[in-house]
Amino acid sequence: MKKVALVGCGRISKRHIEAITDCDNLSLACVCDIDEKKGKSVSMDIDVPFVKNYNDIKGVDIISVLTPSGLHPKHAIEIAENTDAKYIVVEKPISLTLREAYELYDRVEKAGKVFLPVFQNRYNPLVNYIKKLIDSGKLGRVHQFISDVLWNRNDDYFDIDWHGTATLDGGVLYTQASHYVDMVHYFFGEVEEAHGIGSGFRGFEVYDSVSAVLKFQNGTHGSINCTVNAYGKNYCTEFTLIAEKGTIRLSGTNLNEIAYWNVEGMERPDMEFKIDHVYGNGHNTMYQYIQDEKWEMFPAKEDVLSGIRLMEKLSY
Repeated sequence: MKKVALVGCGRISKRHIEAITDCDNLSLACVCDIDEKKGKSVSMDIDVPFVKNYNDIKGVDIISVLTPSGLHPKHAIEIAENTDAKYIVVEKPISLTLREAYELYDRVEKAGKVFLPVFQNRYNPLVNYIKKLIDSGKLGRVHQFISDVLWNRNDDYFDIDWHGTATLDGGVLYTQASHYVDMVHYFFGEVEEAHGIGSGFRGFEVYDSVSAVLKFQNGTHGSINCTVNAYGKNYCTEFTLIAEKGTIRLSGTNLNEIAYWNVEGMERPDMEFKIDHVYGNGHNTMYQYIQDEKWEMFPAKEDVLSGIRLMEKLSY
């Protein structure tokens, strides 16, 4: 039985708790947050100890870093260097800059620990299926894609002190749409050319809306549009693929539905699934991989660094 501690008890912690609880050979051992009220509330809900300082965490195998985005490198490095946990899980984005990402990898490795970045969208069954379909060549040449992440984050969301700040948030591309930037990188490989245009319509320090165009080295090109300004509630999450031998559109809360399927010689697969939150079910799969020690299922270092390089290119 591997023991897990969570550092950070914000919005995403519930998803991690659910995913860990679903694993037979993982157990929650501790939660940590500098906000004592918030941390103790979560610890009481799941009946585990609470600590205020992550350096006081002892006797666990895995520590998952779920703190504000801009603090991920600092927290992950200090946890790797000052605790006895072997595995350091870090939520997206692992950093807001490429320089910090390099330092994060280097120092975690020097501490003798294993760094496990959260890329749960790669474990989405439909996303994984499309990846295999592209790689198989059955679609022929992939010409174009459109990825839309058109969500709502209301004023209450931005009342949380670090949301919307240049230091800790990074903006819509990092905090909301990062997994969809990673998805196109996962599908198509290295980027040849990319341009992003961002706007801060609501007056935050970071962009609340971004439109980007990308051309990959394999010739595929397309666009990513993301916002937190959809009126009232999330509008859509969609991905459209235009290829030589097929057109596919995924939709749903988290690309869990097939909205359109027209592929030469292939019936529409029966792979839709239901979810009741925007995060998908990828965290469950990720923790299953940790439980089963399938480390090869996590993206390689150079792949992750290449993705951060793309994020930085589009954002600044």
